[in-house]
Order: sequence, then C-alpha cells, then structure tokens
Amino acid sequence: MANEDKAPDLRNEVELELPVPSTDSGEWGSDVAAQMMRALDIPYVTLNPGASFRGLHDSLVNKLGNRRPQMLLCLHEESAVAIAHGWAKVTGKPLLSIVHSNVGLMHASMAVFNAWCDRMPLLLFGATGPVDAAKRRPWIDWIHTSKDQGSLVRDFTKWDDEPASPRALQESILRARQIAETAPRGPTYICLDVGMQEAKLAAPLPLPDMRRYAPPEPAAPPAQAIAEVARKLHSAKRPLILMGRVSRSEAAWAGRVRLAERLGAVVLTDLKLGASFPNEHPLHGAPAGSRIGSIGAELVRDADVVLSLEWRDLAGTMLTAFGDTAPTNDIIRVAVDQYSHKAWNMDYMGLPPVDTYLLAEPEPTVEALEEALDALGPRRSLAWEGRTPPAKKQLPSLDSTGAITVPHVAAALQQVTAGRDSCLTHPPLSWAGELWPIAHPLDFLGGDGGGGIGGGPGQSIGAALALRGTGRLAISVCGDGDFLMGVTAVWTAVHYKIPILFVICNNHAYFNDVLHQEHLAHERGRPPENRWIGQEMLGPELDLPTMARGQGAKGFGQVTKLSDLAGTLREALAVVDGGGVAVVDVRVAAGYQEKGPLEAPAIAR
Repeated sequence: MANEDKAPDLRNEVELELPVPSTDSGEWGSDVAAQMMRALDIPYVTLNPGASFRGLHDSLVNKLGNRRPQMLLCLHEESAVAIAHGWAKVTGKPLLSIVHSNVGLMHASMAVFNAWCDRMPLLLFGATGPVDAAKRRPWIDWIHTSKDQGSLVRDFTKWDDEPASPRALQESILRARQIAETAPRGPTYICLDVGMQEAKLAAPLPLPDMRRYAPPEPAAPPAQAIAEVARKLHSAKRPLILMGRVSRSEAAWAGRVRLAERLGAVVLTDLKLGASFPNEHPLHGAPAGSRIGSIGAELVRDADVVLSLEWRDLAGTMLTAFGDTAPTNDIIRVAVDQYSHKAWNMDYMGLPPVDTYLLAEPEPTVEALEEALDALGPRRSLAWEGRTPPAKKQLPSLDSTGAITVPHVAAALQQVTAGRDSCLTHPPLSWAGELWPIAHPLDFLGGDGGGGIGGGPGQSIGAALALRGTGRLAISVCGDGDFLMGVTAVWTAVHYKIPILFVICNNHAYFNDVLHQEHLAHERGRPPENRWIGQEMLGPELDLPTMARGQGAKGFGQVTKLSDLAGTLREALAVVDGGGVAVVDVRVAAGYQEKGPLEAPAIAR
C-alpha cells in the first residue's frame, strides 16, 4: 500500500496498490488505451479480471503504475458497472468499466441496462478472443470469441465500436466519451481485439489534443420559443412544473427553485430520479412516488400550464390524471430524450400530447426562462389562489411498540444523522417520498434506473466513492432481495476503504411479487393466503450480518426491536465515520408505502 506522501492528489483518494516499477521502454497496442484514459482524466477503472483484456490490464499496472486511472477490483462484472453508474449519479461524469469477453459482458448487461434507463454516462470496454482464428487457443478462445460482440448490448447503449488498430482505437475512445457525456447521456461500449492489444508498436503513438474532442455544450432552446413559453408561464393562473432528469449542480438547483418561486408554480418530483427540488418547500405539491398519487393527479388536472423538465413518463402522468380524456392543460415539454429512443425496449414511455416542444436540456432552459421573465416584469395573476400546501406527514414514534416498519427506519436514520450532510444513495421499493428530507441536489440519488434488482449495493458504493472526502455521509437503504443479488460489491468498498452505511429493510420475501400473486388470486377467485409460496426467504433464514463480516465489513443485527434501532444505527455510524463499511440488518414488516398508510401491515399468511 502507498504511503501518505505518495498518494495521488485526489479529493476522494483511495489507497493505491502500487506495482513494482517497470523498466520496459516498449509500446504496445493496449498502452494506447491506457494512456487515453489518463489523458481524459478518468480517475478509476472498475473491473473483474479476464484474459481477453490481459494486455490492457498490464498497461494499466506496468505502463501507468495503477495511478490515474486506478483499478478497483470487483467480485462481479455487474458490480463493476453498477459502481461506475453510482459514480455518475453523483458527478455526472463517466468512469471506465472493463468486462471480460462475451461472458463478462453478459454478466454486466443488467447493470448496463440500469445505466441506460437512468441516462447515466458510462465508458465500457470489453474484449474478444483473437479475431484471427489461426491465433486462437484450443477451446477457451473459441467459446470466448464472438462475432459482433457489441450486439449483446447494442439496444441499450448509445454507441459501440470494435476498432482494428491503435490509431482507430484513439478515435473510438474519443467518440465514446463524447457520446456518453452528450445528453441524453448513457453507456458506450468498445470491444478490443486481443491481437491489437498485444501487438508491439513500431513507435509511440502521439496523443490527440483532448480539448478538441470535448462533449458539446448543453442543448439550449431557441430564443423565440423561450419568449413564447415565458409569456405562457407569466400569464398562467395555476402553473405546474414536473421536475424530472436534471443535474446535480447546486447552481442549477437554485435556478429551479427561483423559477418556481417567481411563478408561484407547484412542483412535482419523481422518486425514481435524483433530487430535483426541495421536498419540504411550500410549493412542493405532493410526496414523490414511483407514480403520481391522487394528490399529484389532482394538481395535474387543475393546472392550466404544465412545464415538463425531462419528466420521465409525461404520457403516463397525463393518462393517470385524465384517463382517456385529452388533457386540458397547455403542456410545454423540455426534453432531448428522444435522441436515445430505440425500438428494442419501450423505456421511451408513451408519446405525450404537447403544445410546445423544446428540444433542449433543463438547465439552459431554466436560465433562459429566468431572463425572459425578467423582461416581462411582475406577474399580475395570483398563482394557485386558495391552495393550501399539504401538511407534513409525521413519522412514527420510535418509542412505540410492535413491528418495525420502513417509516420507523427512516425516523431512526433522521434522528441519528440530524445536523449532518448525508446522501440517500438508494431507496428500497418500500420507500416513500415523505420519508426523507431533501434540501440539496445530493440528498437523494433516486432508484436503480432500469428496475434491475441487485444494482443497489454497487451503485451505492460508486456514489460513496464520489462522495468520499466531501464530508457527506453515504447511506444506502436496500431491500433484502436487492442486497443479496449484489452483496459481493461490499468487498470492493471494504478493500478500498470507501465508507458507507447499508441499512437492509429485511422482510424475508420478494414482497413486490407477493402483492402480484395476491392480486391475481383475488382476480381469479383463488386463495390469497398462498401468496407467500415461492417468495419467502426462510428455512433457513439468511444471515446478512455474517455475509457482511465475511467481506471485512462490520455487520449489525438482525435488529428486531424498535428500542434497539437508533442505538444500533449510531454504532454503525461510528464505523462509517472511522472510514469503514457497516451493514445493519433490520427486520421490517412487509408493506409498500404507496399502497397504504405509514404504518404498514405485516405480511399475512
């Protein structure tokens, strides 16, 4: 391990695994890829090792000294990509993930899909066995060599390539980074031929000027269209803003708040996405959910002008509010998401009816609207006259008795983190928007993107890596099913000293599917009492704290009594404050907050 005086000057440095210095002066094909990553200022490479990229692995270690970028060893390819996804959720910038051949890419594909649906930038390298069949080793190189390997993930990446020479590789990397960071952002994939990686170069290949291949400036709206939209909002009686996919920038956050306050516009937010607006602000119309609830639907119906800022499912929101009736509002859509729409998956959602469509990003649009509204002077209409902001819901008391519910977990976390900057890196399916106060763009990072269970641990560790050294505490609240699918990501956090608190809301069941079985049983006139069969993880009960301890983390629990909850969380926080990883297993009553009151009923059998 490196001494402190040898550590890189990084805000969130992790300990380096320093190689023995190499005296080799040669240049190899894979050296080009490694040098490009350094030139692009990629700080980390997440990977699970594989022979197909042994050349690149060697270049990162022996050519670059495992510094800038530094390798982060992961125990599963899905975790490697998920960690890069979590980093992007905080920073808006990509890391590099490397996966082995076709098998590693298939392992990683779920995490790639999550990043795609979440519109997060990611650079993904893969490798294939020798394209030249005469150079393939018997058996293994044949099964690990694929024709058009990028086709495995092409439908949920923005672009892919298989460059055939080191010079072509340079351009491919520049294009991949540029496309990944251009909105709508997303993963790009480059497949490296083993032969190209391991070919010796006759002479070093000069690096391009990186400044000339930077991503473009954010797409801004036309001035004429902005003037029209500003007039509509200026004269609106009941303007509504749907805050969707937006950046983590504090300046952009402040701009959105100013815009809402200037208009007196009610704001709705989305629990699936990261923080976009303070949820305890008087203009926040209803608790965020995975879908708009009855209060949100009523606000949508009552609004005369709706401004949608990259809202994830505008058509579904209007369908929820109006049913089969055409929406009566004047709808303004600000989005560039259509540039990522493909035919394979329907993540583009329904086609919404809109009256004004600005093919632009939210941040420059909000800036332009502020300027245009300045020119129009004070608003004459009183927005949402007579509207009373919803009362803040009270979380349950920790002094009560009975089963622990997810709201109890939220109440305990709020108690033990009071006065501290923290980031909820991941919520479980049983979470609700009113359970966590949001006052900063990094207070909450949203869901996993594509509904791919198992992404929570890796994404949370990537977020914690990006937050390391900022003073902001990383907290991941996972369901037991999600945690179990991604549990080996914990080792990477422990090994590289990435502090994070995991709280597992453990109901010993895949409860989402329990509800589906109950629904079908009622629909078909069959016994709903059987809903638990094939769903519960009991007999034996899984020992999550032992799984954590087996990877070097501190495991706590299982916590079954309300009286023990806050104290256990305080003990776990002490571990995290010391730079460690803590996992707290909490036995919770099953229930989804969107489907009932804060006191959720226990699972019935």
